[in-house]
Amino acid sequence: MRTVVYHVRMPATEALRPRPAHVALAVGFAVAGCLAGAFYDPAPWRPFDLWAHLLTLLIALSLALRETRPLGVLVITAAGFAGYLLLGYQPSLNFWVPAVAFVSVAAREGRGRIVCGSALLAAVIALSGMCGRLPWPVVAVQALIVPAAACTVGLTQRRLAARNAELRRLTALLDQQQRQEARRAVLDERFRIARELHDTISQHMTIVTLQTGLAEYVFCTDPPAARKALGTAAAAGRESLEELRRLLVVLRTYDLGGASGPENPADPLPDELLAGVDRIPALAERLEAAGLRVEVRFSGARRPLHPGIELCAYRVVQEALTNVVKHSGSATAEVAVRYLDDALRVTVLDRGGPLSATSTGGSGHGLIGMRERAKIWHGSLTAGTRPGGGFQVRLSLPLDRTATAADP
Repeated sequence: MRTVVYHVRMPATEALRPRPAHVALAVGFAVAGCLAGAFYDPAPWRPFDLWAHLLTLLIALSLALRETRPLGVLVITAAGFAGYLLLGYQPSLNFWVPAVAFVSVAAREGRGRIVCGSALLAAVIALSGMCGRLPWPVVAVQALIVPAAACTVGLTQRRLAARNAELRRLTALLDQQQRQEARRAVLDERFRIARELHDTISQHMTIVTLQTGLAEYVFCTDPPAARKALGTAAAAGRESLEELRRLLVVLRTYDLGGASGPENPADPLPDELLAGVDRIPALAERLEAAGLRVEVRFSGARRPLHPGIELCAYRVVQEALTNVVKHSGSATAEVAVRYLDDALRVTVLDRGGPLSATSTGGSGHGLIGMRERAKIWHGSLTAGTRPGGGFQVRLSLPLDRTATAADP
């Protein structure tokens, strides 16, 4: 994998501006070097005069630029210290300045420059030992140890800087992912609310529309039938308002996807808030007012299921039957609910004309919503025309993975 590194070009004045910490270190070395040379003047070294002060200031103050120009600072400090020694001044604290400069070279430069800088530092350290008339073994060891120690410190700084840069990159990536997850959660919540509103309102509004149309048609010719149709429409409207109230309570309090529940997780969801499989017969009775006769059959060992599974099955049956009323033209429909050991299977079929969520007058949202509900609970949904006529919707929900809902 290729790694592309982008270099940001800064203005020259900003690039040369030293950091306060580096300035403080440079000033500290300059003051300490001048004080040490002024108060410690052993024989046979040359007295610490004005030139010694100027060279000390040059060597030390150049450390302020060691971050932006590390190799150049090393060359200046090494050359200044060599000249300082050749003029006969005692090493003082200037001995450590080239080593500090080489730390920045090892931390920021490439391998070739590190090797050159190491050789330069070893040479000036050896010169310091020879000018101090130290034994040659001490000179050799000193010329090896000081560059090695400075290089180790510099490489450690390089690794820490690389890790910090990677940490900043990962932090930025994590922040971006969190923002994306937040936006995705908002979209998922919108889809969930849209599904609930569609499934809750569609059936009742279908009944209201059909019954008010019937009442208008027979208003003058059959007043009792008109009054009955208006009563049915009013009842459907009141039930629609009640469903909306329940839905708002659920959306404000509970997570229908199963990720969270009441304030006390041990408390079950109240039965009056979520529709379940047991309410399918009542749903069929309500649809008789719209002229649809629904036969509901249960098979298998009936048992309580996860509230989300119950709601998914109920909403799919509700939407499928509503589509029969709106688009099929069939007078009868069948609902079969089978409790298996590892799955719940629901089949809704009619024997009338073809039913399609994308037929004239349909938006397709109903079929999309049914498939989304099935997917949330790791299930599958198929819908299509039957070979002998009519339309069939099949829902299968596994019961061994109901502890958590799938990612919508």
